[in-house]
Amino acid sequence: MSTTDEQGWFKSSYSGSEGDNCVEVAISSEAVFVRDSKDVRRQPLSVSPAAWADFLGHTAN
Repeated sequence: MSTTDEQGWFKSSYSGSEGDNCVEVAISSEAVFVRDSKDVRRQPLSVSPAAWADFLGHTAN
C-alpha cells in the first residue's frame, strides 16, 4: 500500500475558500483515507472503498 503522503488529498467543494474546519480525503485502490485539514501530521482514518461508498450513500439522503 502506498503511503498517505503520496496520495492526492482533496477537500469538498463545499469547504469554501477559508480552508478551516475541513476534512481531506485521499482515495487509493486499497483504501480511502480521511484526515483533518488543520493537522495533517496526524494518522488519517482509513476505511475500505466499500465502507466509504456506504457512508456516501447514507449522507446523500
